[in-house]
Amino acid sequence: MKKLTALLFAALLTVAAAPRALAGEVLQSSVGRVGASAAVVMEAQTGTVLFAQDADLRLPMASTTKIMTALLALEQEGTDVEFVVDSQAIRVEGSSMGLQEGDTVTLGALAGGMLTASGNDAANAAAVRISGSLEAFAEAMNARAAEIGMENTHFVTPSGLDDPEHYSTARDMALLAREALKNPEFARMCASPRLTLCYGNPPYNRTLSNHNRLLTLYPDTIGVKTGFTKKSGRCLVSAARRDGVTLIVVTLNCPDDWNVHQYLYEACFPAVSSRELLPEEEIRVPVTGGVLPDLEVRQTQRLFTVDIRGDDSPVNATVLVPNFLYAPVLGGDIVGKIVYDRDGVIIGESPLAAVEPVPARAVSTPPGLWQRIREFFGR
Repeated sequence: MKKLTALLFAALLTVAAAPRALAGEVLQSSVGRVGASAAVVMEAQTGTVLFAQDADLRLPMASTTKIMTALLALEQEGTDVEFVVDSQAIRVEGSSMGLQEGDTVTLGALAGGMLTASGNDAANAAAVRISGSLEAFAEAMNARAAEIGMENTHFVTPSGLDDPEHYSTARDMALLAREALKNPEFARMCASPRLTLCYGNPPYNRTLSNHNRLLTLYPDTIGVKTGFTKKSGRCLVSAARRDGVTLIVVTLNCPDDWNVHQYLYEACFPAVSSRELLPEEEIRVPVTGGVLPDLEVRQTQRLFTVDIRGDDSPVNATVLVPNFLYAPVLGGDIVGKIVYDRDGVIIGESPLAAVEPVPARAVSTPPGLWQRIREFFGR
């Protein structure tokens, strides 16, 4: 193995927040058009779009809006703190988790009610609890959307009920799902065919079924959210994971969405594969004052990347370690990190740990005056 010694610099990477762009959607020609007003297939790790059909067309997105509302609810502190729902907030038309005036609930339970029964009452109750009003919560939704990079989205309602100024795009909804799935509790809830939630007056356990039929129709499905109004038509944001690869599919106004999503998964999964990220060369760091001149360091975490057919952009590895270490160094000591990126977008990083210990070298000191006198008379 070759030796690689890296220096520690303050900034070696320009980190891009936006997903990695690809020159054209890689499966556009082979997939063809699907029966939706807009559609997108996105690889979740990098945000690479594999297929797009009118992906930036602004359209109503119905209850898929609740992906944002549930995410914001789960990002609050104290999601398990009980409170009484606002009686006005829960008076809303459409689907419901069954909240009634005087019910005690938590933000966690409201998120579960949104992601299973698609409760409009849950969305409104969470909005008022978090921001004090539906209008203030819409501002929070739009601010979070801007952070995610949803450039063609504007939220007005927390539930997704129709409003002329409430819209998104297939691409933006895929970005939202990608962000939401990073939240472990959100990912658990949206992947569950049923959730047992505790709420009521007094609270008691009840089980709600998930409206997302793909969870039972397509074995690889891990979420995310359905939506429907007469104006928006059938909307569906879903995600599926296979062999270490997660794909997100979004269709807006798609009458046959269950079958279209399965078709897009079967068309796109063969074009992606996962592989482990490891440095190409042995990494060694000089040691000062040790019994060895240097030591080997290795990454402590297993990292993976997704390779996409037709994309030849390389994965770059940046090693961040000091110029040298002072002995002693213990085996397992964290001495730096390695960062992997594609086109400036970080796709993984891991601490680097010392493989073996390097004890300090014993230092001999010249004898002192009294020691020299004793040695003289001893002779």
